Amino acid sequence: MRVAKPIELSSEDEQQLRILSKGKRVEARVQMRARIVLLAGSGMSDKDIGQKLDIDRRVAARWRARFLAASVDGLLQDAPRRGRPRTARETAKVEQVVHVTLNETPNGETHWSTRTLAAHLGTNASAVARIWRAHGLKPHQVKTFKLSNDPRFIEKLEDIVGLYLAPPEHALVLCCDEKTQIQALDRTQPGLPLKRGRGQTMTHDYKRNGVTTLFAALNTLTGEVLSMTDQLHRHQEWLKFLKTIDRKTPKHKDLHLIVDNYATHKHPVVLEWLAKHPRFHMHFTPTSSSWLNMVERFFRDITDKRIRRGVFTSVADLEAAINEYISAHNINPKPFIWTAKASDILAKVTRARAALNKNTSI
Repeated sequence: MRVAKPIELSSEDEQQLRILSKGKRVEARVQMRARIVLLAGSGMSDKDIGQKLDIDRRVAARWRARFLAASVDGLLQDAPRRGRPRTARETAKVEQVVHVTLNETPNGETHWSTRTLAAHLGTNASAVARIWRAHGLKPHQVKTFKLSNDPRFIEKLEDIVGLYLAPPEHALVLCCDEKTQIQALDRTQPGLPLKRGRGQTMTHDYKRNGVTTLFAALNTLTGEVLSMTDQLHRHQEWLKFLKTIDRKTPKHKDLHLIVDNYATHKHPVVLEWLAKHPRFHMHFTPTSSSWLNMVERFFRDITDKRIRRGVFTSVADLEAAINEYISAHNINPKPFIWTAKASDILAKVTRARAALNKNTSI
């Protein structure tokens, strides 16, 4: 009886495989391969893996062998297939497609589509799509970015990352911010519920029933969230939230608050109150660097899971929904784990600036 070779996963390989198996931007076939290897690493046979994942056992055996031969990298690409060598004409066509995609744009437009480029070069859209996939070209996609011009960027970055990676003893680190202009939207018609073969539906238009602001403080150690809602977000409301934090946290602990550079956070009245409460220590993120504040990750979750698809007939309904979500979150909170070192972030920023300067000088 043939027995599959066992797989022993290192902690690094297991972490990479788990990321690949669940990543939203990872191809489905790569996710499946990662799941196969994870199950193989847990001691399951190829037959059992096939039954669990509803695949042929030979598929599980193939990717078990590929991992043993080439580790995680072997799962990311298909093995080269047999076939006749590419002719010089075909090679020239590939180079032309890549060159035009990278260096030219269609007349009156910002980027190529497979059809417009195919018509321009006298080929077919399927060939263009195949070449784009092979070379990792995605002209239809664009990503936004912003580099901070804060003169104290490095100092502030190292301060905040230091709080995440090595928090001070006998203190709480709280990521604080306001999520402003949350709209209480009511749909003009009832939507249809989720059913087999059809997703949930909702109308594109809506009725506005007012706005509110969510003040939140995320405890980086436990993942718990202290919150407050108010329809205004002036320095008076921010001070009210600071007093809430003061009441609801242990008096014997220092508080390190990570906040952005919003003017209300530095209002003279607020600074006067902070001077009288020395256990509060303020740490300001660099300008244009809200991604350094982990509470933004919580704001993304509450927007995606509760606010965006909610139906609210009043501000009171909206605030009740927000408070309900946070209460449920705090029953079983899970902290966000920060792993990036300040040096790694600085290296990435340095490369980005060099790339920008290079493109600007061309």
